[in-house]
Amino acid sequence: MRWILSGIAVLIVAVASFALRGRSEDVRYQTMAVDRGDVIEVVGATGTLQAVTTVQVGSQVSGTIQSLHADFNSTVKKGQVVARLDPSLFEARLGQARANLVTARANVERSRSTVADMKQKYERSKELAAQKLVPESDLETAKANYDGALAGLKASEAAVTQAEASVNQADVDLDHTVIATPIDGVVINRNVDVGQTVAASFQAPVLFVIANDLAQMQVNASIDEADIGRVRAGQDVTFRVDAYPERVFSGRVEQVRLQPATVQNVVTYNTIIAVDNEDLRLMPGMTATVSVIVRKAENVLRVRASALRFRPEAFDAAAWIEANRPPRPEQAAAAPATGGATASAEAGTTEPQPAAPPADRHGMGSGGGANGGGRGMSGGTGGAFGRGRDGSGPRAGGPGGQRGPNVIFALDGKGQPEPRLVRVGLSDGQFLAVLDGVKEGDVVVTGIALGGTATTAPTMAPSPSGNPFQPQRPQQRRRE
Repeated sequence: MRWILSGIAVLIVAVASFALRGRSEDVRYQTMAVDRGDVIEVVGATGTLQAVTTVQVGSQVSGTIQSLHADFNSTVKKGQVVARLDPSLFEARLGQARANLVTARANVERSRSTVADMKQKYERSKELAAQKLVPESDLETAKANYDGALAGLKASEAAVTQAEASVNQADVDLDHTVIATPIDGVVINRNVDVGQTVAASFQAPVLFVIANDLAQMQVNASIDEADIGRVRAGQDVTFRVDAYPERVFSGRVEQVRLQPATVQNVVTYNTIIAVDNEDLRLMPGMTATVSVIVRKAENVLRVRASALRFRPEAFDAAAWIEANRPPRPEQAAAAPATGGATASAEAGTTEPQPAAPPADRHGMGSGGGANGGGRGMSGGTGGAFGRGRDGSGPRAGGPGGQRGPNVIFALDGKGQPEPRLVRVGLSDGQFLAVLDGVKEGDVVVTGIALGGTATTAPTMAPSPSGNPFQPQRPQQRRRE
């Protein structure tokens, strides 16, 4: 029993020592320095690269492929022969049509001689009938024969015209056995081989697909209906393709098509983005991760969004903001008349807060309150773009991405966090532009370090497009 009691006493002393030592340790904070950089608001989407003009070269007649004069990736010029069909059947048809034409012309000559004979007999019958030498029935018969001969001549002449049309059709069909390209370009697809039979019935079979100019391409991107209202023709675009993950390509919005596409109750709109491809690295069919630059703030003071979410325990953000909010100009002007005692207390109490615009489908809202009501470490219970659970995070919004006053914590000379009233502007989902309240180099708190090691959140190098969802490289961590 004595040994058991001694062990329990030692355990109690160890636990107490550990608890006292944990209390004596100073709180370590995750921090970052306010720096300057670009804050870019983007609309993300995916699309497919394609040539500006793509022509499907087919055959208007049926036949067997006799020879091919182009293959995949062949560069062709307008009018160049790319394939030939076996012409023997069409040559035979042309010869038959020409023979029919000769026969029709011979029939015309025979009909003309018949007309001349019938005319002569009719004239003779008229003279004899005038002298009462032949009955009237003979004259009528002669006239009927003459009219029939004229009708036969017209029918023979029509047969000649029909035969000539048949010759022309057979000649055109023979010409169609030689297939030429209608444009300059590059063959990107070939669907036939020598000896293969193509059948042109209701539609022309596609033999080749030719892209006009791969130096000028376009991205056909599908943009969600929630974001399409912010996309306009002429906006700059950056995009990446999996084939070149380290390279960022640029383009420009050329057209927002009005035709919606609905897939599984999701409505998207096709947006055409013009792309320069002088080095011919981009190929048709590549999938592009697109970032349409909606707004951009260059070389501005910025902080991480997590800095606006940090709240120490028992800190009432809403009360502190109301107490430190600067008075409005009209209230400041009215302060001398009212004694100035209630001007600061009433400042902001009746000022309507603009509603926050909804966040886009990628989580990069252009508005929203930055103060969460969470406690303790970075993240808390309040979002960087919405109210906390206690409602202390004032919503903000308004034109130009400017938000209402918010509070962040910066380290003072003793290394302790002190609140700062700031106004933030544009956001790219990672960083927020700070309009006032801090200066470059100020160290702000983004959270509480866990495990006894104080480090900042890893700084991610923003992509040129400002899209936080694109691959990025972490920079070196800073330690206190």
